Amino acid sequence: MTTTPHHPIAVVGAGLGGLTLARVLHEHGIEAALFDLDPSPAARTQGGMLDIHEESGQVALRAAGLYDAFRARVHPGGEALRVLDRDGRVHREEPDDGTGGRPEIDRGDLRDLLLDSLPEGTVRWGAKVTGARPLGDGRHEVTLADGSSFTTELLVGADGAWSRIRPLVSDARPAYTGVSFVEADLLDADVRHPVSAQVVGGGMLFALGAGRGLLAHRESDGSLHVYTAVEAPEDWLDGIDFTDTEAAKAAVLDHFGDWDKSLRALVADADGPLVPRRIHALPVGHRWARVPGVTLLGDAAHLMSPFAGEGANLALLDGAELGLALAAHPGDTEAALAAYEAALFPRSEAAAAKSARGGALLFHVDAPRGLVEMFAAHD
Repeated sequence: MTTTPHHPIAVVGAGLGGLTLARVLHEHGIEAALFDLDPSPAARTQGGMLDIHEESGQVALRAAGLYDAFRARVHPGGEALRVLDRDGRVHREEPDDGTGGRPEIDRGDLRDLLLDSLPEGTVRWGAKVTGARPLGDGRHEVTLADGSSFTTELLVGADGAWSRIRPLVSDARPAYTGVSFVEADLLDADVRHPVSAQVVGGGMLFALGAGRGLLAHRESDGSLHVYTAVEAPEDWLDGIDFTDTEAAKAAVLDHFGDWDKSLRALVADADGPLVPRRIHALPVGHRWARVPGVTLLGDAAHLMSPFAGEGANLALLDGAELGLALAAHPGDTEAALAAYEAALFPRSEAAAAKSARGGALLFHVDAPRGLVEMFAAHD
């Protein structure tokens, strides 16, 4: 007879939030088991640049004992900013003078930093969670796609937008925000795409118009990552054949026909395939009643649009604060979870509201005026 494996603390998802939780627990002598559906840490690229905020992401990295190692991996010049209108006119330009509070790091570099700080074997790769059920007294049984299962006394859903753990505490599901992205890359930009490299600059570009925009940033490998944003029906992307890259480019650029050629080139000259992505969000103020033995962090708890740059920062902070709460309440998991959620809910509600406002501001009929005024107000 085989016995079902038991893990006192089980974390579903080895993204930034789950890894930060495991690291903070490890720093306090507490073990956690992480389960991730990817077959290996190198199974897929980890996305583009992240700006790590002083009041959230950096606080988390200090709690994890990784702040200095993070600073050593920061992308110099990444806090530069350019705001343009659809005609290519510059409305605001900020250099990165090294004094900003939101240094940029490649998401993959940050994830590697967190992974490498954990004991080998902490993450179980290729472990896709298909569901979980309560067993009573705060314990849960978690089932995996390979038919196996395990039990746990504390189950943490760090498994993103379409979390398999969220239904244990909430009926909420992400809803389409009305904005779709099409992502693209321009490789070796200074050499192969010098005009685009100049348009984007050393950090982040916002080129904005009514109901659409071209957002881009320079990555640490010298490439440009471009997010083409369009306010569109949820099924808009279904009508584009992304297996035919040239046809896909033409379909996307139909929405930018009257934009400056230098901006259209960010899509027209892209290297490799275009990648579609609908932007979803949970309701602003999403929260749940205390459920024994289970909680959520990151996108599983408060998925929001990317228009305030808060998602990754909150995931880091959630992970750190949950770890600290558990360390501060040894033997009383419920007290730890209650303390963690009491801070989580108002923090994430404020950030989600800010993100929603940011989306409305970026693509307003008079864009980029609202964004320029917002930055000017902080001068």
